Amino acid sequence: MHRIALVSSVVVLTCSIAVATTFGSLRGIVHDPQHRPIPGAMVMLRSKSSEWTKSVNTDANGEFAFNAVALGAYTVSVASPGFVEAAQGVVVNSGTEPVIHFQLNLAGAKETINVSGAPVVAPTDSATPVTLVDRQDIGRAPGASRSNSLAMITDFVPGSYVTHDQLHIRGGHQTSWLVDGVPVPNTNIASTLGPQLDPKDIDYMEVNRGSYSAEFGDRTYGVFNIVPRTGFERNNQAELFLSGGSFYQTNAQLNFGSHTERFAYYASVNGNRSDLGLQTPVPEVVHDAANGYGGFGSLIFNVNPSNQLRFMTSLRKDYYQIPYDPNPNDIENAPIAANHFSAQYPSIGLRDGQHEGDAFLNFSWVHTFNSTTLLTISPFYHYNSANYDSSPNDVPIASTDHRASTYAGGQASFNANFRRNNLQMGLYSFYQHDQGLFGAIFNDGSGNLRFSDAEHPSGSLVAYFWDDKFKPLSWLTLSAGIRPTYFSGGVTENTISPRFGAAVNIPRLQWTFRAFYGHYHQAPPLITVSGPLLQFCSTNQCGFVALHGERDEEHQFGATIPYRGWTLDLDNFKTHAHNFFDHSCIGSGACFPITIDRAVIRGWEVTLRSPRIAHRAQLHLADSNQVAEGALPITGGLTNFAPPSPLFLLDHDQRNTLNLGGDVVLPWRAYASTNVYYGSGFSNAFPGRPYPGDHLPQHTTFDLSLGKDFGDRLSASLHALNVANRRVDLDNSQTFGGFHWNAPREIYAEFRYRFRY
Repeated sequence: MHRIALVSSVVVLTCSIAVATTFGSLRGIVHDPQHRPIPGAMVMLRSKSSEWTKSVNTDANGEFAFNAVALGAYTVSVASPGFVEAAQGVVVNSGTEPVIHFQLNLAGAKETINVSGAPVVAPTDSATPVTLVDRQDIGRAPGASRSNSLAMITDFVPGSYVTHDQLHIRGGHQTSWLVDGVPVPNTNIASTLGPQLDPKDIDYMEVNRGSYSAEFGDRTYGVFNIVPRTGFERNNQAELFLSGGSFYQTNAQLNFGSHTERFAYYASVNGNRSDLGLQTPVPEVVHDAANGYGGFGSLIFNVNPSNQLRFMTSLRKDYYQIPYDPNPNDIENAPIAANHFSAQYPSIGLRDGQHEGDAFLNFSWVHTFNSTTLLTISPFYHYNSANYDSSPNDVPIASTDHRASTYAGGQASFNANFRRNNLQMGLYSFYQHDQGLFGAIFNDGSGNLRFSDAEHPSGSLVAYFWDDKFKPLSWLTLSAGIRPTYFSGGVTENTISPRFGAAVNIPRLQWTFRAFYGHYHQAPPLITVSGPLLQFCSTNQCGFVALHGERDEEHQFGATIPYRGWTLDLDNFKTHAHNFFDHSCIGSGACFPITIDRAVIRGWEVTLRSPRIAHRAQLHLADSNQVAEGALPITGGLTNFAPPSPLFLLDHDQRNTLNLGGDVVLPWRAYASTNVYYGSGFSNAFPGRPYPGDHLPQHTTFDLSLGKDFGDRLSASLHALNVANRRVDLDNSQTFGGFHWNAPREIYAEFRYRFRY
């Protein structure tokens, strides 16, 4: 069956049809003051973040259309002899089709461009709640532009946070990264840290939170759709970033790019290091250095108006020391009353570290047949590794856990826009091969028991998708899709995932109400461990069970309410999961993916985004009220064969999270930016010991950035994270290094120098 999947992957690269989900389309109509169509008017679409432009002429009905438009913010301008030129702003999200109406005024003695006062609003034809983060948000949000930072997500996306060093969103770990519309496949969880790309390489990031149409895949909890920088935003220009600050941290990057009418390129190299890498198990920062380097490249070539070639590549290498608890009498290390006289996750003797590597290549051919049909074919390659190593003298367990995964495959899709339909169909497939090594030495007085096991599993996935958006009325959009999936690995699974959505737009008010119901199937990791480890487990009443894919049922509803440039988004969701992905660790280090029988995650989310107030200030808010519960038994991975249980709080359950931030333009080409984060506290693994109740203490942090431009070439900024240095115990579950405290205060300065070459 592996051969069948591999052949399917090759077919994808040669003759299948599918859509690159970084694209949307744009349509409109141009009328005169008597609402008569204006044929032959020139319509220009211009990116707000680069020099990319595209122009068309209206047809005999005054209509125009742009296909294959990358997600982001644009200005649409219309010019016709005898009329005043007009312009409007518009935001294009992937898979959406904004419709713009222009009414041109007759030219008078004094002709000026008529810029519409209508505010830019979110798309009104989608059931998916979306958060769009742009390059300026990333550059100004405190700490968001650092190579290993996830603040570009956690500051703006409700229900997202980092606990036990990993990103969680909507109560789960399983998320997808798409770069230039091409998925970066990764079936492994609980083993890698940090973002897929250096945030400084991102032009736009579209975060989709559930309610995915069929082409977006199955990672229920979040999809991060990245539009990287391409070179269209510059002409033979380069940027040098240098920074330095507390904990001997530095983030450096050199990037350069340029473009012609047909060709654009962008490339960057980066390096970083800090003595504060991961969340520590105690307030002290001990054995916690991190360093890494990487690079990114983009090439875009317009062969002719109908054909475009796109190439993206990235490389990352990172190293993290695993922090430990140096206090022998703490609840982790010592058998005391607070932990029922049994040491929980002893780490005082550990000197562990983790090396990570990641590289991907993707190539896309985008063919536009006409203004209504688009074909995209995208082969890809992805390599990801995570190697956890211990000193042989670590107490009580010295563990080694090496994993390297190679993915090769492709995505292809076909998109057709008709008068009332937006049809997408295609195929996504990859072949995966893993190399794994696990070993452990028990230095706990048990006779120095040791074992090791090497595995080389393979697997494959083939998924077809079909999705259609139908507009029976101008204010109503109905969507329906289906995604059959075949997975072969440690287990073989076939699933069919239906999805249904609706969006209702209230005319004049432009309020949009949406609803969704759908199913998902998330492919499992290819983790199998046998040999001596199974023998060890059989004598210690534990074992390994084959991992099955997570199956999710999701329903949600929400509303988007624009008012004078402000956008308020409300959303309610509930996810029922079977074989919910989580992780379990041996000692304080090597973590294995597991699945638990079921989970129920439900919540309310609110986002608010302001316009640029008085041309100076802009505010953003992201709030979530959420409950994440699960129930045993463990159905896959490392298990102790515990019996079924009622619902209990998952270790990343946090009822309330709030991010409130913004930036303001100051005199003398300066700016200030801030973010306040509040969390009500994650679930408590030891209620009453030492904290009362089911949740750990609430916590609030305040971040601040100040920046200034010195001419057109030099910029400087000062960042302070957790200004008040408030320290709390975030998490007392068993993952990297045991318990986890939030990060202490960090202060660093960053300099950016722009130059031509």
